[in-house]
Amino acid sequence: MKAWILAGALALAGMEGAEAQTLAAVKARGVLNCGVSQGFAGFSAPDSRGEFRGLDVDYCRAVAAAVLGDATKVRYVPLTAQARFTALQTGEIDVLFRNSTQTFLRDASLGLNQGPVNFYDGQGFAVRRDASVGKVQELDGATICVAQGTTHELNLNDVFRARGMKFSPVVFERIDTMYEAFYAGRCDAMTQDASALAGALTAARDPAAYRVLEETISKEPLGPFTRNGDDQWSNIIAWTHYALIEAEELGITAANAEAQAAGANPNAQRLLGTAGEFGSRFGLDNRWALSAIRAVGNYGEVFERNVGQGSTLKLRRGLNGLWTQGGLMYAIPFR
Repeated sequence: MKAWILAGALALAGMEGAEAQTLAAVKARGVLNCGVSQGFAGFSAPDSRGEFRGLDVDYCRAVAAAVLGDATKVRYVPLTAQARFTALQTGEIDVLFRNSTQTFLRDASLGLNQGPVNFYDGQGFAVRRDASVGKVQELDGATICVAQGTTHELNLNDVFRARGMKFSPVVFERIDTMYEAFYAGRCDAMTQDASALAGALTAARDPAAYRVLEETISKEPLGPFTRNGDDQWSNIIAWTHYALIEAEELGITAANAEAQAAGANPNAQRLLGTAGEFGSRFGLDNRWALSAIRAVGNYGEVFERNVGQGSTLKLRRGLNGLWTQGGLMYAIPFR
């Protein structure tokens, strides 16, 4: 049995009813314990001052603002791929935002709840430009760096076997050591989510020496994880995401949220707490969504600032665009 499946099975035995107090625990503590990666540019990585920045980090900040009224009340817990789910199961963290792919087995076997997808991605490959590799098929026989405890290991084996290709894996527990090994020439290619690879290459000594292949080999829907048995907390995490999407649909930004709350649009009034009793149904202030949006902006602002055209990654919205613009981002109605 896979180690992470066994860990989930063992955790289930002692979890009944234990997680129904996450909101109360966070409020009593006054700090949100948020699981993030150890360093994915654009998603969660410390800046030059040691402060965490990124799309996942902004989601942590949005939840802290919604629950505690202060986006700075977050303790970031950097986690390896192997340790991330155990940290959530054992209560070390309150929520996991860590480039984590949602899958059937993770949903059914870990005793965890998968929240809405906040970034649609796919597994890609980074190679040296001078290797003259233009597509995945040309990696037949290659040595490939891959992180342990990720969906990338399974995808790599499945796709190469299905295509009749061979490869030699070099497996790493830590992402940073995988990057170092690839840049040192230990592997012909490195595989990970395409967005994470794009971020990693910006930090290379010579970014122009590498490229990410256009082809991806998998679906990687990324999103938050919470513990089973605490619907109230899982709903808060989910609806914080929907609030950021709804805000973008309505043209509500960090800068104009207060003005929009005082406006005449009934959809904005419900979202921002000037009409209805939406926050109280979750045990929150009715201005919870307004607090989150004021802290980080709408989804489009979060995307552009961290991974979009306003960032070093300069990723296109693509599938992560609003449904009205050909993407998959769609908010469940606030009514």
